Amino acid sequence: MLKTLRKAVHKANLQLPKLGLVLFTWGNVSGIDRARGLVAIKPSGIPYKKLILDDMIIVDLNGNVVAGEGNPSSDTATHLRLYEAFPDITGVVHTHSTYATAFAQAGCGLPAYGTTHADYFHGPVPCTRALTDSEIRGSYELETGNVIVETFANIDPNAVPGVLVKNHGAFTWGTSPGDAVHNAAVLEECAKMAWLSQSLNQDMPPVGQVLLDKHYYRKHGPDATYGNKNI
Repeated sequence: MLKTLRKAVHKANLQLPKLGLVLFTWGNVSGIDRARGLVAIKPSGIPYKKLILDDMIIVDLNGNVVAGEGNPSSDTATHLRLYEAFPDITGVVHTHSTYATAFAQAGCGLPAYGTTHADYFHGPVPCTRALTDSEIRGSYELETGNVIVETFANIDPNAVPGVLVKNHGAFTWGTSPGDAVHNAAVLEECAKMAWLSQSLNQDMPPVGQVLLDKHYYRKHGPDATYGNKNI
């Protein structure tokens, strides 16, 4: 089972540079085996070109390393907090992708301007509040997770599988490490589209609720009609 988990997380991490979501070591993917209470995550500071399967670090839900050499990602505590708070997710991604991070640095949520966004996010992708000085000086990575969870107090994390952390970057999640990467790529593309759309019309409203619902529920929920289940 550990090999299967490591393989999925390794493969998902390698997708980040291929999809143009990271430079250098600016990101990480994790996956969880909820039955065993174990998480696989990218090691800290290892360039993607050098990343191999056996590099994946296994930690327990308290962040203790149980398998692997070296240190897990510096963002491990954030990932663990999200797994704790969002029980349906099994993969988490963090990136500093350009357009999503631009919105995060500006302290702006990502509006749902069109159907591409609505296909994946049932509403705007929120931006967190800024962390306080005491939160930054304390358990910074854990507090990053806490501020994300706080932001989703009244938002379904399954319907909006991503967030912008103010002054920092993007976190996304999903039903697998690969699905979380998929959502990270969509978030970045939607942020790019939004940026370009705003440059053309600064006063445009978000997409209407009826069209938002139509596109979201075509792909999600028990009555979804998109795709072919048997192919």
